[in-house]
Amino acid sequence: MSDTSKQYNDVITQCRDLFMNKMKDYGSAWRILRLPSLTDQIFIKAQRIRGLQQNKERRVDEGAMSEFIGIINYAIMALVQLEKGVVEQPDLTLEEATQLYDEKVAVTKQLMLDKNHDYGEAWRDMRVSSLTDLILQKLLRVKQIENNEGKTLVSEGIDANYQDMINYAVFAMIHLSETQDPS
Repeated sequence: MSDTSKQYNDVITQCRDLFMNKMKDYGSAWRILRLPSLTDQIFIKAQRIRGLQQNKERRVDEGAMSEFIGIINYAIMALVQLEKGVVEQPDLTLEEATQLYDEKVAVTKQLMLDKNHDYGEAWRDMRVSSLTDLILQKLLRVKQIENNEGKTLVSEGIDANYQDMINYAVFAMIHLSETQDPS
């Protein structure tokens, strides 16, 4: 499991670096996005990954890795929006946004470690395509919860679904990195 923890950290470092660089370029403009907009952004990325997995022809020269990074970063933004609410104007400094990012990652990683312990790292025997499908399923669940104005009767909430999407995307990136670098 310590290998998983290190691999998880390596993926998150890559995602966090991109997040911070985009914060330097754009500031916290993303803070105006409502949850359904973030959900739709994640959906677009997951659909593109599925298309890459199913289609032989590729017309845009970006692979699945960059899309999984986008899923992770948008899901973290969604978790921040859940906590802080949507604003009319960007309101976070790079330092504040980075702190919130790190807090959301820490909670999500702990969830992964707990589930990984109970499931015995079953994700290692899963295909990337299955992880993609699970992300899409979580997105459809989130859309339904959003349509229900955030209310659920017996199901976990939106936050747990975003956390699962992050963890599935991290697992997919670990798989993809292992197939690119078999050492």
